[in-house]
Amino acid sequence: MYYAIISEDVENSLPLRQSARPAHLQRLEDLKGQGRLLVAGPHPAIDSENPGDAGFTGSLVVAEFDSLEAAKLWADADPYLAAGVYKTVTVKPFKVVLP
Repeated sequence: MYYAIISEDVENSLPLRQSARPAHLQRLEDLKGQGRLLVAGPHPAIDSENPGDAGFTGSLVVAEFDSLEAAKLWADADPYLAAGVYKTVTVKPFKVVLP
């Protein structure tokens, strides 16, 4: 089943994101390589794909896991969480309807 991992950043998270980004992206690449990643990306702080110094307000990952517990364990191991980027992380079951 798919699960949505919805994360909200702390204020002024951009420097923290930059330091942990390579490890964060590697985990997503691993999910992609396993065919389990549906979508992933950050929420820009402004209405722009490239927000520059405005940074981001959070992230969304939708990926396949064996259970809600497995999805939560994966989310808890995110380098962004360890680096202090995220102030909250919510994990919910996700049902793909479209496309």
